[in-house]
Amino acid sequence: MIQESLDESSLRDSKLTDEEALHLANELTLKLNEGEIPGTDAESIKRMVAGLGDQRGALRLTFAKSLGAVGEAAIPILCDALRHHNNVVVRRASAKTLNLIGSKEALPDLLEAFLEDDDPVVLGSSAGAMATIGPDAMESLLGILVNPDCSPFQVGLINLALSFIGAKAPEALLKAADSECSEVRVAAVAALGDQIQSLGDQKAQARVFQALDDDSSDVRAEAATLIGKSCDAEDVQDLLIAKIRDNNVQVRKNIAMSLMKLDATETIEELLIAEKDESDPDVKAVISAAIKILKNKI
Repeated sequence: MIQESLDESSLRDSKLTDEEALHLANELTLKLNEGEIPGTDAESIKRMVAGLGDQRGALRLTFAKSLGAVGEAAIPILCDALRHHNNVVVRRASAKTLNLIGSKEALPDLLEAFLEDDDPVVLGSSAGAMATIGPDAMESLLGILVNPDCSPFQVGLINLALSFIGAKAPEALLKAADSECSEVRVAAVAALGDQIQSLGDQKAQARVFQALDDDSSDVRAEAATLIGKSCDAEDVQDLLIAKIRDNNVQVRKNIAMSLMKLDATETIEELLIAEKDESDPDVKAVISAAIKILKNKI
């Protein structure tokens, strides 16, 4: 038996003793090995969720796999644990288990956990679960970027999630790249890189090229970096060098770095002129480094 009754009020404190957890894990392992679905009643699910707090990784994995096999019946209790359990290990494991299930029913709670939990692992696992849900989660992920309290760490996780989703929802990502919100455009443009590199998506590539003229310097800087990662020099070197005098310092840096990464040796003369004209010492240093490296490629 669990040490205390697993009613709704006590779920946030629920735990198993070491002996109880081992016994339950052995029972579940037998069922899984025999192709049986573990108990789908609320009490059984709560016992498995309580087991997610065990310090032994192998046992936590058994409980997670068992809850994953239970599927959607486990979602309400897992979501409750994700949002309210006092043990951070349970919250982390609940998010990871919801990732295994991959149901959009969990989306509201995953979103709240991502916005409100203070544990970075919970945030990362919640973002991963939303990415697994796929296109249905895209609007929610993009909506977070408008939140002024969204941290750089959260932005990074959203970008990773959007990259994962992008291949499943290319048109939605292209639409997001035209958002009125610059933060959303930055995230969408960044996510388009996977489509360009993995799928050779010409629409995505054209949209990233267009982003070099965006009103937002953050969008232009992201596009400059992405082009350097996902394109061939002969296709983009003229496009990039034409932006080497952008009015934003970071954009100019990113342009120079991308030309360097692309081995765009045909732009050396233009870079020499840009280096001479550059007034910002940091940008000048980046351009100088790019010129030196490109000369060594000849």
